[in-house]
Amino acid sequence: MVTEGEPSSLIKIIQLFILSTAWGMQIWVTFIAGFVLFRGVSRHTFGLVQSKLFPFYFYTLLGCTFMNLAIFATYHPRELLDTKDTIQIVLFFACLVLTLANVSWFSQVTTKTMFKMQEIEREHGLGAEVGLSGQKEAYQLLKEKDAKYRSVRQKFFKFHGLSSLCNLACVVCTGVNLAFIAMHLNSL
Repeated sequence: MVTEGEPSSLIKIIQLFILSTAWGMQIWVTFIAGFVLFRGVSRHTFGLVQSKLFPFYFYTLLGCTFMNLAIFATYHPRELLDTKDTIQIVLFFACLVLTLANVSWFSQVTTKTMFKMQEIEREHGLGAEVGLSGQKEAYQLLKEKDAKYRSVRQKFFKFHGLSSLCNLACVVCTGVNLAFIAMHLNSL
């Protein structure tokens, strides 16, 4: 059932709450938590924390994006969409698809591959260092000497990169949608 017209104050509050929750979570996970953890715990602990955090993050983002798309689509019938509304609905949909790709594929493959990579690193006494400190040569040597490690590492960085790219695109989509909604506020 599509509803045209002005949404109630409650619906506006719900949408703004869900959108700002998604935005805040994206900014925190993408730009703050990872960097703080990377500099404060060992590489393998960092990976373990990310493996627990990311599924929750992606599923929460998926739910928030779905709810925002549903609310927006309900109050913006296709026949009445202007350019701004079309951009917003496309951005909500793009974020939904990209987050679904992360939930169902990229983050899972990245995590499984990371654990394989860590297993090989542990066999060679690596992974306990914090951040980029020390052992850089040891990882390079392992990569050069061990074809399996090199292959697993390449796969990890490929899927980690794709996952990160999807996530950054979602940050942009959510940010632009938040800006569109903010521009329609009558006052602060």
